[in-house]
Amino acid sequence: MAEAIKKPTPAPKPVVQVDEPSLGVEILDNTQSWLTKNSKALVYVMGGVLAFIAAIVGYQAYIDNENKTAQDEMFAAVYFFEADSLNKALKGDGNIIGLETIAENYGGTKAGKLANYYIGAIYLKQGKYDQAIQALEGFSSDDILVQARAYSLEGDAYVEKSDYQQAEFYYNKAANHKPNKFFTPGYLMKLAQIYELHQNPKAASETYGRIITDYFESSEATEARKFKARVDQSLATE
Repeated sequence: MAEAIKKPTPAPKPVVQVDEPSLGVEILDNTQSWLTKNSKALVYVMGGVLAFIAAIVGYQAYIDNENKTAQDEMFAAVYFFEADSLNKALKGDGNIIGLETIAENYGGTKAGKLANYYIGAIYLKQGKYDQAIQALEGFSSDDILVQARAYSLEGDAYVEKSDYQQAEFYYNKAANHKPNKFFTPGYLMKLAQIYELHQNPKAASETYGRIITDYFESSEATEARKFKARVDQSLATE
């Protein structure tokens, strides 16, 4: 008897995940509802953000313009400074304004701050040490050279006032502000000599040694060797 032909077992139907159609609609409705309720607040927030950005951009443009104006007005005053016409540099000559006015009118600009540096240097030359210190305190810069020079000038002013502790502080700042082979050896020399005046021969010897080791090609290195030998000799006899 012929065997019955078996029908193949049908393959199971794949299970298809169908998202709940109402879920997306509900989320959309909730979002629209929230936006509708809070539309005014969003407008205020976005308006505030845009106003803040505009204020920053506007302020920067204003500062840039003020800085350019201050630079233009400083040109003649710096010329007087270089020519050693110190009072004209400070006060102006009737045709151009002086550094004091530039520092007062444009204090928030780089040029206005630089005016304080020149004012401090002038007062130092004139022997007005307290005024020099005050002006130099109003100066700040990211420049690799000028900021260290300002610290050194403050140290000079304190030396003239016989305040060696403060002089030591500012010479230290000058020597350690972005050290370089051109000016740092000179600041270290001043610092070492202040250590000697301040009765700290060990620190003086170490500072002279730093000049000799780190800046052996500088003109200060030769003097530093002589001074270090003298200080070391005094330390040996103690």
